[in-house]
Amino acid sequence: MTPMIRLWLMKSEPGVFSIDDLARADNRTGGWDGVRNYQARNFLKAMRKGDRAFFYHSSVQPPAVVGTVEVVREAYPDPTQFDKKSAAYDPAASQDNPRWFQVDVRLLAKFKNPVGLEAIKSSPELRDMPLLRHSRLSVQPVTPRQWKRIEQMAGH
Repeated sequence: MTPMIRLWLMKSEPGVFSIDDLARADNRTGGWDGVRNYQARNFLKAMRKGDRAFFYHSSVQPPAVVGTVEVVREAYPDPTQFDKKSAAYDPAASQDNPRWFQVDVRLLAKFKNPVGLEAIKSSPELRDMPLLRHSRLSVQPVTPRQWKRIEQMAGH
């Protein structure tokens, strides 16, 4: 029996890494690095190959779900934690004891009609999304019902 895929929402600031950056990457695949929140890190570690996620542009106006990605490589140590030149460098991390992890994702679809935060807030079916309660959490779970509603709103 195939395990059920899990659904997620992953936030990125487009000035750092946008859905268009992912679209231009080799095989439309890239590492989701730089996460420095323990709860978000734990969600990354829980992801399995084949899981799906919404790609959410944050820190822009309007913030929005702009597409979907698939996890193609499960959690492994995020190399930026060891790079002293990186803004994500963590002097407490070591190769023997990494603190931070990343996954690789592949772009599945870019929405022609992004679903903005205000539209999400106004949808009764989405009121209980972590996005609306834990706005700073960069990786968070999504229920199948929420997934379906956002895809409907995107016309996807």
